Amino acid sequence: MFDTKFAIILRKDLPVWQKLNVTAFLTSGIVAQFPDIIGEPYRDRAGNLYNPLSIQPVIVLSADQATLGTIHRRTLERGLTSSLYVEEMFSTGFDAANRAVFAEFAPEDAKVVGIAFRADKKLVDKITKGARMHA
Repeated sequence: MFDTKFAIILRKDLPVWQKLNVTAFLTSGIVAQFPDIIGEPYRDRAGNLYNPLSIQPVIVLSADQATLGTIHRRTLERGLTSSLYVEEMFSTGFDAANRAVFAEFAPEDAKVVGIAFRADKKLVDKITKGARMHA
């Protein structure tokens, strides 16, 4: 049905609230990169209008810190633009502070807690090798 896959990989040891928070932030980055992923508005039987949602399913996986680092490296090696969330962003409270703390790290020392990307299905499967279905 889809030639692409939308994947989110989260560090498996995060508390649930952080997993949900990171998922929301990472998804917003994918939607910004691929606005065509958003479908038409929803309308219920009573005529109430609701926001449009993604037309494509999202796969949520989990991985340990080392595997997340490998996945991050693989996205960079293949030239994919991803959504990335690092651990230090939990200590900030607004966008400019997030970007400032994010800029303090390079791929080799970033403590990645979540990454998301959308690409060809086979490529996503290769990049996410080692990650598991989220429990």
